[in-house]
Amino acid sequence: MPIYEYESVEAGEVVELLRSMKDADAPVEDPAGKGRTFRRRMSVFGAVGGASADGGAPSSGGHVHSSSCGCGKPRGSCGL
Repeated sequence: MPIYEYESVEAGEVVELLRSMKDADAPVEDPAGKGRTFRRRMSVFGAVGGASADGGAPSSGGHVHSSSCGCGKPRGSCGL
């Protein structure tokens, strides 16, 4: 079962709930029992690396060296 994020309409508090896909959009009871209304929100997930803002190669801060990255450094040398 996937984990979905829900946001409190009144307070903006975010909770994560493990729910089946068929129940993802069903009403959510307040986990704290305070009677707040929650709505499903778009999840944001983090990523390591990626292209720079100008569309160039990944920045060195997020670059994960692999045997196929072509930078010549040994795999895992960035410490990640």
